[in-house]
Amino acid sequence: MSDPFFTPVSGFDLPRFAGVPTFMRLPYVPPGHERFGDVQIGLVGAPWDSGTTNRPGPRHGPRQLRDASTMIRAEHPVSHVRPFEIARCADVGDVGPNPASIPDSLDRMSAFYTGLREAGIRPLTAGGDHLCSLPILRGIADQPLGMIHFDSHTDLFHSYFGGEMYTHGTPFRRAIEEGLLDPTKVVQIGIRGTMYDREDRDFADSVGVRIITIEEFFDRGVADVMAEARQIVGTHPIYVSYDIDFVDPTFAPGTGTPEVGGPNSFQALEVCRHLGGLDIRGADLVEVSPPFDASGGTAFLGVSVMFELLCAMVAPAS
Repeated sequence: MSDPFFTPVSGFDLPRFAGVPTFMRLPYVPPGHERFGDVQIGLVGAPWDSGTTNRPGPRHGPRQLRDASTMIRAEHPVSHVRPFEIARCADVGDVGPNPASIPDSLDRMSAFYTGLREAGIRPLTAGGDHLCSLPILRGIADQPLGMIHFDSHTDLFHSYFGGEMYTHGTPFRRAIEEGLLDPTKVVQIGIRGTMYDREDRDFADSVGVRIITIEEFFDRGVADVMAEARQIVGTHPIYVSYDIDFVDPTFAPGTGTPEVGGPNSFQALEVCRHLGGLDIRGADLVEVSPPFDASGGTAFLGVSVMFELLCAMVAPAS
């Protein structure tokens, strides 16, 4: 039987536009709370975008995503999974970044996620720009993890602007170099757009990262592509990283580096429905930028993706 403390507030009990918003209307259980040690999956805000090199704004993403998430209900419409009855989920708060210092913010975030790992809490994070994934991995990876990565960009670049090593285009290059990811168990899906050069692709080829371009994605279809992704990671523990710019900007305009020609909003959810049963140690949804999301539709799609990821995280191992 589920613990009533970890039951989200129902829209039948309090209107969705009322009350203080937490992720999916879950209880707020930050570090130090008396029930913190009982949390199994912690929903985290990472309000930081100092790694952004194009349109800023993802630092405001977690707040907008929390507000949009009040529309999430208790049961998945297809699988009928009720994740809040399977795992004790809570909003564990925001990582407090240092907006004036990338190195200090990376250290603060790593320490926060190390604390979650030591408490036995698997994180589901709302970013923030994609550099957030690096300190998350530093905090949770007690061995090299595999990764399924949905994005229009590889984020495998060596550096930007003559040697800046920490941007939203470099996190997974650093993660592989630091031994946080096993590149032979990393698959990147949806990659597209004009290119500076092939440096990131050449690196991927040299270490064994599997890149599935958007052309291959559409040629093969979701089920076939995701079957290969599952085969690549197998039973290995993995991280799932989902950049909202994986989705076509028609459906998700509120992001910093949009790329046309991507999946629609249904396909955005559908790919997540093939993740159930994998050994997911953590996941994120990043790069939602409220200044470019006038309707709020990008944020609602983002939290819908987060709910799909949550349902995958609570599924029993296959």
